[in-house]
Amino acid sequence: MNSSSHKIPVWEKIGYSLGDFSANLVFQTLITYLAYFYTDIYGLKNNHASLIMLTVGLVAAFVFNPIVGVLADRTKSRWGKFRPWILYTAIPLGVVALLAFTTPHFEYKGKVIYAAVTYTLLLLLYASSNLPYSALSGVITGDMKERNSISSIRFVAVMFAQFFVNVFMLPIIKFAGNGDKAAGIEIVMTWMAIIGTIMLLITFFSTRERIIPSAEQKSTLKEDLTDLTKNRPWIIALFVTILIFITLAMKGGAYVYYFNNYVDKAVLAGFIAPILSFLSSIGMNFFESDPVSAGFGLFQAGGIILMIFGISLSKKLADKFGKRDVYGAFLFLSTIFILIFFFFPPQSVALMFLSLFRMEKQSESNSNYFFSYDGWT
Repeated sequence: MNSSSHKIPVWEKIGYSLGDFSANLVFQTLITYLAYFYTDIYGLKNNHASLIMLTVGLVAAFVFNPIVGVLADRTKSRWGKFRPWILYTAIPLGVVALLAFTTPHFEYKGKVIYAAVTYTLLLLLYASSNLPYSALSGVITGDMKERNSISSIRFVAVMFAQFFVNVFMLPIIKFAGNGDKAAGIEIVMTWMAIIGTIMLLITFFSTRERIIPSAEQKSTLKEDLTDLTKNRPWIIALFVTILIFITLAMKGGAYVYYFNNYVDKAVLAGFIAPILSFLSSIGMNFFESDPVSAGFGLFQAGGIILMIFGISLSKKLADKFGKRDVYGAFLFLSTIFILIFFFFPPQSVALMFLSLFRMEKQSESNSNYFFSYDGWT
């Protein structure tokens, strides 16, 4: 294997990280708003929306992802293995992401078919873009310090995307559509599709594949699968990762319903009033379009801020007690804080915010460190 130990330019690291910014605009939108969009904006019945998301999600996980991984690993082009996938999927991914969140005026059966088709295409294109993108970091450089540096910049890009989608997106949707959520989400998704496409193209043009496997390192698909089935740590990591993503999807998608259908709106409005007054004074008036969407956004903002704080402590705790023990302990505590949401009455807004902060700081921050591909800098 040819390795490169020279310093990677900062502009290339930033260019690479923008790909993760683009990917998380899609990913965070899917886990946070897709179910809500299908049921409360597009008008699908709950059971039909659930069936589409479950069926297509399973197909993506067990069909699309393995196929894309195999094909990308065996791709040969003048741009390398993985960069061509980013280039060729950039525009289609943006277009389909927009189509998946539009509301065409079909009969109900047509709506169901349209949702199933667009969601299937979206997950196929997302896999075709994001899997090669993730693998690209391994062939940009063979220097572990440089990979760690790339990962740290990439993490910042992810946080920006996550913060926008979880904090600002719902208030902006209602603000942009003047109360019409269908019109608002199309406007927001149009801009997100354009920005995401540009970010992916920047990633393609700014990065280089420097690590080229030698001929003797090539293996057949059968050999690769055999190696994986014998790799016990990989199997455990796969199982845990599946459970984590199921949790992220269920928890992330439930918050918006929780605020729209359960939390006491009058108590919520009073609780966030001082914060909204401050935001309005600095020009962020879109938060005042609806107290529910504003409360949801601020709820998510608090969780993300505390998650970043938790991440800053993760390395010290893991160095002292070990990644596995720290992750297990805080995952248990996070589970407790998730369960107590069941017992909160609709008026316990302050306790909801406090419990979310504890949950996010304990769970996602430690899982992010535990499952870091390249370590931490």
